[in-house]
Amino acid sequence: MLRIAAVDGDPSALERLQQLLAQYQDQRGISAGVSIFRKAEQLLEHYRPVYDVIFLEIGLSGMNGVAAAERIRQLDQNAAIIFLTHLAQYAIQGYRVGALDFLLKPADYPGLSAALDRAVRLTQARPPERIVLAQPGGAVQLEVRQIYYVEIQDRHLHYHTDQGEYILRGSMRQAEQQLKGCRFVRCNYWYLVNLYHVTAVKKDVVVAAGHELTISRRCRSAFLAALAGQSAGRV
Repeated sequence: MLRIAAVDGDPSALERLQQLLAQYQDQRGISAGVSIFRKAEQLLEHYRPVYDVIFLEIGLSGMNGVAAAERIRQLDQNAAIIFLTHLAQYAIQGYRVGALDFLLKPADYPGLSAALDRAVRLTQARPPERIVLAQPGGAVQLEVRQIYYVEIQDRHLHYHTDQGEYILRGSMRQAEQQLKGCRFVRCNYWYLVNLYHVTAVKKDVVVAAGHELTISRRCRSAFLAALAGQSAGRV
């Protein structure tokens, strides 16, 4: 589901936007949840990086859209920001804060759908921030950064996390696919390590969140190269 926030002080503009979003969902077969805000301060008061797309009116009363976008970028590098406004002269400022697009009001469907298509492509290409694990009592949702490492034992995956250990039937290949692009690398056949939690490498041992895991000769070169890339901000 596409998670959308819309911030505009004009009720008629918000109504128009919701109509266009409903049309987009019908035509693209995409489900979207839309949260409405009349002021930027309302969006930012308890902001959490849960939105895929944020529509912002630049000429908001109080904190304007550009200032709001600057604050959002301090908290969230991933949300696609789309400005909707009458004020075309502020387009350059919008791009400086990493806006995906800039649409003049009143919005029309071709422009909005093209902008949302780009946002959807970005969302689909982005590594997951959360995963869902099936458990006997129901599903558990975890943030990827909560996971220290994944272990395989007797065809069962053991997810070692800051919330404890979660076990489910599966293969390491499945775990690697689920966590693709999320800075997880094998240190040997049995362990898939979250590089975010690696604090030291001692000869043939890697320390991840206090856990010492053996690095196999076969995996050593690739693991150390990935760790070097992580340190340089390339992974």
